Amino acid sequence: MKQEAFDRARDAFRIESECIQEMAEVFDPAAYEKAVELLIAAPRIGASGCGHSGILCQHFAHLMCCIEQPAKFISPAEAVHGGTGFLQAGDVCVLASRGGKTAELLPIMRICREKGVRIITITENLDSPLAAGADVVLKQHVNRETDRYNCQGTTSSTSLAVIFHVLQTMLIEETGFRNEQFALIHPGGAVGERLNRN
Repeated sequence: MKQEAFDRARDAFRIESECIQEMAEVFDPAAYEKAVELLIAAPRIGASGCGHSGILCQHFAHLMCCIEQPAKFISPAEAVHGGTGFLQAGDVCVLASRGGKTAELLPIMRICREKGVRIITITENLDSPLAAGADVVLKQHVNRETDRYNCQGTTSSTSLAVIFHVLQTMLIEETGFRNEQFALIHPGGAVGERLNRN
């Protein structure tokens, strides 16, 4: 294997770890507090994004379900063909777009506004359309992607995942979610075995 591949591998560890450290420095407690309040109050949570952001939104929906906050990933393609019927007034929709201009998400935002669904946007671009139309904006920070061309969704995916992990961590504290609850809904696998050990 080329030495350059190993050099890039070491760089990837450094780049992503630096990104997470820098994210902690730009953490906005007020924005996260409002986002957590909206998520707790929502009967249902939708999450939507394209590409890597969409994949991470699926992860977020699962994180919410794991702490008994009903959530669903809404495919941008399905959203404009009836998928937004899942969301009702008082619900929350999380829209993730690093650039804040993802064309597929703009119709979802419009539908949510008309239906009385609250919107949390996660983006690096605070001047973007998706930021402007949101109730809460959580700023995403990305130093650079790990590949030599700074194009692949690597560090940006990690950055978004960390934001979702922070939200779940805060929700657990605010709702008083207990491990006993998790044991009931997660009986499978090694985690379920450990949780339900008598």
